[in-house]
Amino acid sequence: MYNKERNDSIVEMFRRGGDAVRVFDLLIERYSERLYWHIRRIVVQHEEAEDILQDTFVAAYTSFDKFRGDNEGSLTAWLYRIATNLSIRALRRRRSSIFLSVDSLRNVLSADFESEIAPDGDEIAVKLQRAVVALPIKQKLVFNMRYYDEMPFEAISQVTGQSVSTLKTNYHYAVKRIKEQVTQIEL
Repeated sequence: MYNKERNDSIVEMFRRGGDAVRVFDLLIERYSERLYWHIRRIVVQHEEAEDILQDTFVAAYTSFDKFRGDNEGSLTAWLYRIATNLSIRALRRRRSSIFLSVDSLRNVLSADFESEIAPDGDEIAVKLQRAVVALPIKQKLVFNMRYYDEMPFEAISQVTGQSVSTLKTNYHYAVKRIKEQVTQIEL
């Protein structure tokens, strides 16, 4: 869940010259789970999501002095931006390494999702995830951050660099596509 208040202590601790290891530990403690799931919903594969999560924290740690707080957005939005960019870069590498179009990549992600499904998965949740995996990347990103992470559109705008109106449009189309897909998908 999106929460700006909890971010201030980490930023303040860093700015006051606090223990860098403690700041890094706090980042990991507070953000690992939600960033992991954000990344996982983009790239689907567990191992790849773990690698990207680790790269996200390394990138954040090495460039934390460049974080400008409220001028550039919240710490959460900044971390999501790093994770999102690394995830999209990984998808592009995967696409180019196997010479796939974007549509074909969606098929690969769907196949990856099928192999990652737990046998006792909730039927409705599985249908929802299948529909989300099939979305174009821009719609998938805004849907995941708005629906799963409960981020306001303004924060999503800080992460993606897109206008709030564009995000709302993408979210609307994502919801529409998901509704259509969920009613069509048979398990």
